[in-house]
Amino acid sequence: MLEEVFARVEAKRDDIVRLTQELIQIPTINPPGEAYTPCAEYIGRRMARRGFQVEYVRGEGSPGDSARYPRTNVVTRFEGRNPGPCVHFNSHMDVVEVGKGWTVDPFAGVVKDGKVYGRGACDMKGGLAASIIAVETIIECVGNLNGALEISGTVDEESGGLGGVAYLAQKGYFSPPRVDHVIIPEPLQKDRICLGHRGVWWGEVETHGEIAHGSMPFLGDCAVRHMGAFMEKLEKRLYPLLEQKQTEMPVTPKEARRSTLNINSIHGGQEPSGEGLPSPCVPDSCRLVLDRRFLIEESLDEVRGEVVSLLEDLCRERENFRYSLKDLLEVLPTMTEKDAPVVRAVAEGIETVLAKPAEYIISPGSYDQKHIARLGHLYDCIAYGPGILEMAHRPDEFVGIDDMIDSAKVMAQAALVLTGTIAR
Repeated sequence: MLEEVFARVEAKRDDIVRLTQELIQIPTINPPGEAYTPCAEYIGRRMARRGFQVEYVRGEGSPGDSARYPRTNVVTRFEGRNPGPCVHFNSHMDVVEVGKGWTVDPFAGVVKDGKVYGRGACDMKGGLAASIIAVETIIECVGNLNGALEISGTVDEESGGLGGVAYLAQKGYFSPPRVDHVIIPEPLQKDRICLGHRGVWWGEVETHGEIAHGSMPFLGDCAVRHMGAFMEKLEKRLYPLLEQKQTEMPVTPKEARRSTLNINSIHGGQEPSGEGLPSPCVPDSCRLVLDRRFLIEESLDEVRGEVVSLLEDLCRERENFRYSLKDLLEVLPTMTEKDAPVVRAVAEGIETVLAKPAEYIISPGSYDQKHIARLGHLYDCIAYGPGILEMAHRPDEFVGIDDMIDSAKVMAQAALVLTGTIAR
């Protein structure tokens, strides 16, 4: 059976290229969330022709959802003839902004040198195409399928996934007994299995001052200077501390096997108008957004407490220092065990298709596995897909055609094993 499935996947080379091109040509740029509905409907129409039940689920009320930019997700399901587990392939449809530096049209789906180029080719429309080809091939080759297969196209992963996988997980789309195993075809290279990701805490620190005329700053209190004092604390105390925190998690790249902190944005004073000069005022507010990535060995309370400790020290040390702290995003570290069913099935597929053992990694950044675990309470979940992670979000983004074919074979074998259609 596997030989027939693999041969059929190979025969679909032109199909997988065309499918990837057509997905790229739908510019699902996030923000603001363009063309989500057309992309969802494109996937839905294709899967309906293959006998899948199709459901469109709008993430109503989620951040960014509006009549102009509806957060439209698509979930499709094929029921086998016999009872058994469900294997779900989840891909996000959204892509980041184009940016500068492209030498090809980012939404043309250019094919050259064995690659498909375009924004989202790597992250992650190539993975979506590979998973679709995998399940279509199974249906064509296997008349006696056990269990069920699902394909979903979801929104907003690049901005937290709240209108996509998080919304669906809250509605039970990623929980037993509906779903048993989840594979997310993120671009992590075809010989690697991503078991999970580091934790995330995003916090907004605001320092408060008092407005006054800029020619008489001694009559006011500059919030930007207060923020400068906080940033000095970060440089002298927190960054050196984070350098010492190491993890046993196999995070890639190796430089991310420690705690990290990024200052995501900072703004103080008047909002820029784009025209003319600002009025001369002492800024009474300065806001800074922290992006803290943490390890499975750390707790969220510890992570947040390190920042609070610095701020409280400044309250004691610095005259009139006042602050507020807002939690923007909290995600716990996630790591699926190596002996979990989905991990073993994909590892066996990699050994069969690529004739080499799988490499196990942890992502430095989070992806939608976080919602499947925390909201769906489903832990048999990994990321596995074609593409080179370092190409994500870059100009001239691409996905290799051979990589998509090989990944589709691995996914197909894993799905057949996990549904119990073939023995290990």
